[in-house]
Amino acid sequence: MAEVEAIKRRFELLARHLDERTRRLLAASEAMAIGRGGASTVARATGVSRRVIGEGIKELTGGPAAGAVRIRRPGGGRKRTIDTDPTLREDLERLVEPVTRGDPESPLRWTCKSVRKLAEELRRLGHRVSHQLVAELLHELDYSLQANRKVLEGSQHPDRNAQFEYLNDQVQQQVAAGQPAISVDAKKKELVGPFKNVGRELRPQGQPEPVRVHDFLDKDLGRATPYGVYDLAQNQGWVTVGIDHDTAEFAVASIQHWWQTLGQATYPGATSLLITADGGGSNGSRLRLWKLELQRFADESGLELRVCHLPPGTSKWNKIEHRLFSYITQNWRGKPLVSYATIVSLIAATKTRSGLAVQCHLDEGTYPTGRKVSDADLAGINLHRDEFHGEWNYRIRPRTHSSATLIS
Repeated sequence: MAEVEAIKRRFELLARHLDERTRRLLAASEAMAIGRGGASTVARATGVSRRVIGEGIKELTGGPAAGAVRIRRPGGGRKRTIDTDPTLREDLERLVEPVTRGDPESPLRWTCKSVRKLAEELRRLGHRVSHQLVAELLHELDYSLQANRKVLEGSQHPDRNAQFEYLNDQVQQQVAAGQPAISVDAKKKELVGPFKNVGRELRPQGQPEPVRVHDFLDKDLGRATPYGVYDLAQNQGWVTVGIDHDTAEFAVASIQHWWQTLGQATYPGATSLLITADGGGSNGSRLRLWKLELQRFADESGLELRVCHLPPGTSKWNKIEHRLFSYITQNWRGKPLVSYATIVSLIAATKTRSGLAVQCHLDEGTYPTGRKVSDADLAGINLHRDEFHGEWNYRIRPRTHSSATLIS
């Protein structure tokens, strides 16, 4: 875009000094300097057609001598279609105007608005146009192909920002006290087998790795369910790859595996653990089983578990998403996840320049869905809600300190 604007600016400065031939040759020289795609770029910037630019290139590369070339007088030649068809621009704008979406009178309501479709519709309205002319006019009208952008978040909880501030304060206090603070979440489930994985990797020219045409579950291989734990202070990641369902029992088991393998050694004097998590999924703030399994973990470890959930609709701000999961996705891009061993190896090989280190563990346990938690079990949880949004911020303390044993 900057290149187009620069060419346009140069032509505007020289316009009154150029005749037909020098304008053609200047456009041709700009196109030749750019190389591949230069004619299209210069055409967009200057309004000189690609055909004329092509003629100029022929002249520059051995065409007729300057003296043998006839120069058209100013104002001569065929008029532009846009000058002889005064309603063309208006009709084109009407066809592409976004406010006509959903209008039953819009002729292109259910039609993909490609330049060829637009040219076809304009011809139906009586205009003599080609798809190339439509493309040039759209450029003049500042239209371009654009993808959707995720910026509409829908309704927001009035205390959303306040919850983020509260969560951040809790993390800072926890880390300042030398106590562990982690961010947890389940990564997207992955099909195991020779399936296409997004992205590209370096391979010999013309030798892409063959994968299956259709992404149907292979019942013999199943799905992988990665659940991650990210240490906010140490920049360390832990991922448990499950072969069964993503339940609250699996989520807490993954946290427990992290504590057993890394956390306890890193924080030998820890008395509490702060867990930041999304508000939904297997670690949802309203899940009874999540709280019951946390109670079991608290009883066994002797830790006070402090939990802060992100407010609704804000899971993309969870630290683990852009400090751990994004790098895992980059590391295995373009590589088919053909086996659980491959998945574990690729996750464990994830590293960053900032020092991120990741360990991975395969959990072959079963975690059935539909497990119910009775009112009596819920009442037995040693749960203490914070004054600020106790449904999102709470503590689960060991029920008996004397009987609690550290996981070894």
